[in-house]
Amino acid sequence: MGARPFTSESYARPERPALWRDVLASTGLSPTSPQADYDGFATALQRAAGAVTLTRLAAGAQRFRPLTQAAAAPPLAFLSDEECVVAPQRGPEFALPRGGLVLLPRSRPWSISCPRGVRAAVLTVGPEAAPGRFGAAPKLGEARLAPSGGFADIVARAMEATAHGLETLEEPEWVAAAQALADLFMTLAHRVSVATGAPEGGAQAALVHRIYQNVERRLDDPELSPAEVAAGVGVSERYLQKLLEGAGANFSQHLRERRLQRTHADLMSPLEAQRSISEIAYGAGYNDAAHFSRAFRQRFGQTPRDFRRAALERATARAPLPGQRGWPSQALARSANAPSQNIGEPRAAAARADGRNARRHHLRVDAGNVHWGYFSRSLKPVIEIASGDTVVVETLSQHASDDADLMILGDAGAESVFGWTATAKNVDRRGAGPMDASVFGRGAGEGFGVHICTGPIAVKGAEPGDVLEIRLIDIRPRPSGNPACAGRVFGSSVSAWWGYHYDDLLADAPTREIITIYEIDAAGDCARALYAYRWTPTADPFGVVHATYDYPGVPIRAAPARRRIALEGVTVPLRPHFGVIAVAPRETGPIDSVPPSYFGGNLDNWRLGRGAAVYLPVSAPGALLSIGDPHAAQGDGEVAGTAIECSMTGTLEVVLHKQTDLKGRPFADLTYPLIETPSQWVLTGFSHPNYLAEFGAQAQSEVYANSSLDLAMKDAFRKTRRFLMNVEGLSEDEAIALMSAAVDFGVTQVVDGNWGVHAIVSKRLFEGREKGTRG
Repeated sequence: MGARPFTSESYARPERPALWRDVLASTGLSPTSPQADYDGFATALQRAAGAVTLTRLAAGAQRFRPLTQAAAAPPLAFLSDEECVVAPQRGPEFALPRGGLVLLPRSRPWSISCPRGVRAAVLTVGPEAAPGRFGAAPKLGEARLAPSGGFADIVARAMEATAHGLETLEEPEWVAAAQALADLFMTLAHRVSVATGAPEGGAQAALVHRIYQNVERRLDDPELSPAEVAAGVGVSERYLQKLLEGAGANFSQHLRERRLQRTHADLMSPLEAQRSISEIAYGAGYNDAAHFSRAFRQRFGQTPRDFRRAALERATARAPLPGQRGWPSQALARSANAPSQNIGEPRAAAARADGRNARRHHLRVDAGNVHWGYFSRSLKPVIEIASGDTVVVETLSQHASDDADLMILGDAGAESVFGWTATAKNVDRRGAGPMDASVFGRGAGEGFGVHICTGPIAVKGAEPGDVLEIRLIDIRPRPSGNPACAGRVFGSSVSAWWGYHYDDLLADAPTREIITIYEIDAAGDCARALYAYRWTPTADPFGVVHATYDYPGVPIRAAPARRRIALEGVTVPLRPHFGVIAVAPRETGPIDSVPPSYFGGNLDNWRLGRGAAVYLPVSAPGALLSIGDPHAAQGDGEVAGTAIECSMTGTLEVVLHKQTDLKGRPFADLTYPLIETPSQWVLTGFSHPNYLAEFGAQAQSEVYANSSLDLAMKDAFRKTRRFLMNVEGLSEDEAIALMSAAVDFGVTQVVDGNWGVHAIVSKRLFEGREKGTRG
């Protein structure tokens, strides 16, 4: 049978807990309280072949237990992509490391807790899947961690690969893979169930697990000794050593291996890329960087620096070059080293029930008021406002350096932000990548995220669960500060390596990047190209040569000889808007500004201009609103990589809708950016609606490698169906009929890592409906 998908984005929040419990029940799992009422983001993909079922799960923090405790039920295999904790019925809890495989009996109680979210593959195999080959079903007395290495690794990697390709396998391929998994699983389960000398079961097993947990909790203590651990678990040091040797390694060996494995995992994780190698070593209990480097090289065959570089290259190499952006490919890395009130009605009056007059703020752009290329809930706000306040926000295009004489020179704010000499950059971190500029050789942040964002702006009283409404009262282009160009406005568009076109060019030299400089005629509501030039290898002020347009803000000097006439006689109508409007994500650490998600971000929808509003779900205290990526014009698709990028100043009214007041509003059940214009609702669909939750530690590379218009269209369809059913009270059949007859679906963009399809629902469709018919 085909793969059976589930996504919470199809359903309103009240429906999700029961549906999620059904998904888990099909795998033999049951949620435990309070997660039993989990109504957050979750996806699942399940496929069965006879008595074999493989399920891929992704969701927020979860805790599970066995659905039933039938003595005859065979164990299940749980392969986790996140660190979890397993609590057997007898004995202490033990850690399930990332990539670890645990066998879980269904004959007695246990629990498994995933505090960082669940991203796992779950395999269930009925005894009839391998009749006669294994005799009775394996008997597993307790939850047992599969031993690392050897046969257990073969089983784990087979599960991982099959789960990853679950929806692409043809039926005969899937049936063969399912039978192979059944054989591997049964063999491993029987071996584990009869294993002797392993730290499992009985009083000695309990002590060993307590020892392991004690070591794990204190791994960062460089002075940790066997005497301290022995005292902590109430045994003698001699007996502790005897127990550990019986389990296969003495105290020193175990401690050394765990520290090395911890650093190995952190150096491989893109989410830890902002931490230096020394910080990672100290966090695992090493107090001598040279000693750590020698030990790591002896264990893994590479220095920590070489290992991290190779790990990041492997992660980014999975992202196909055409149509992608952010994490560059391995080849590029090498070359670099060489129904609410209508819009327009005054909503703020209701938000200012305290009688306070609304204030007007002006947030100027300079190096101290921007963050470049990333979002983070840990950013300190540059200003705090109240609901109903108006903010004038100055923003800069990250492409202003494409012609610095026209777009930076003489502009004090732009000069502050773009300032870069041979000795320093005014804004050093430019992206969500590692601060260690030597990893790819480009610069701090490594360009994994490119947008200059003004903010963040804290909104007084905003809490997770609220909804923030950002109304665009006005948006105007920023004139040139160059006295020779007084009053004129300029912008830039790049046909870049991340564009959809890049591997589908007709000319003899396909791998080229073209920068086109425009003059913006605000009075005439249009833009005209001044000239274009081809990117050539360019050295930045630090002397690094950039073979492609791979790092934001590199100063460019396009000699007149390189310039050529472009788009003669062509005028481009203006569609001024902000490409980036975001609140802080709930996840910790720097988050790449390129892929959009539930928190907004790089939406790149030109409908979000003057007179429109966007609603965003609040995920962090204060909301932490950021604005950037201003555009003068953009077409749906943004196929070449950018719009006409042009620095802008926007006037915004910000209204906070508290969670307790959301009932009956179109944004009451908001899990995605919802755009409203005077005549339309615009629903944003993405290839991966919550890619950070779906992919976990590898999210900021995986999203680039796995985006497609098919997935984005499915998400837009599901959100529109949900909107029509839950906001307008239609049945599913009515919603589907109306979508086909009257809803316009369009390609928002195919260059932001997380591709977008939007759905446009006209408000006129419902003018004749009585309010009482709405759901």
